[in-house]
Amino acid sequence: MKKFYLIAAIILCAIVLKAQETFFPTKEGTVLVYKTFDKKDKLTNTVQYTIKNVAISGSNIDITYQCESIDPKEKLVFKEDITIHQKGDKLYVDMSNFINKAAFQQNGEIPADVQVKGNNMEIPLNPQPGDALPDASVEMSLKMGFINMKVSAEVTNRKMEAIEDVTVKAGTFKGYKFTSDVNSSAIGLKIKAKNIEWYAKGVGNVKTETYDKNGSLQSHTELVELK
Repeated sequence: MKKFYLIAAIILCAIVLKAQETFFPTKEGTVLVYKTFDKKDKLTNTVQYTIKNVAISGSNIDITYQCESIDPKEKLVFKEDITIHQKGDKLYVDMSNFINKAAFQQNGEIPADVQVKGNNMEIPLNPQPGDALPDASVEMSLKMGFINMKVSAEVTNRKMEAIEDVTVKAGTFKGYKFTSDVNSSAIGLKIKAKNIEWYAKGVGNVKTETYDKNGSLQSHTELVELK
């Protein structure tokens, strides 16, 4: 009888782990390093994410990262904590990742009085090619003396296009390919772009390519280290 319960417990544990399979790492201490390059393949930014805490409750998971943005001269631009939420069969990702927050940083930190409006980006755990996904948007603002800083981004026409292998410096991954249109605005300047992103189960974003409205590659970001 004890052996029966042990086997049942092992099966149940396997079912729970499979149900919790998500697009992001769930082990505290995991480090992911990304590098971004411009259209001339020149390094413009490095971002390191370190998982600080993973809270699991049934099929819900909260994954808290420490995000550190580093310029090409290896100087820390800013750091902040970001939490990704999994609720049931969907992930909710902080949309502020789609805007350049360097303008808001003060002494390497994002001030607490930055106002954020919008909704998180929704990613289903088991998307299928051809699936259309909900739009997402974000607006960040901060009053600095007499200056009102405001940036925003709106992501529309989101689709899951395919499942394919994608190779980056960190390795080769089974990538879920997502496409979207991104309309951003900063200090009155409006930019339209098209994003292609590849996500891998247990890893998260592996590669991103950004194209202008004419279809020319403007920048690309890839995972260079996973440890």
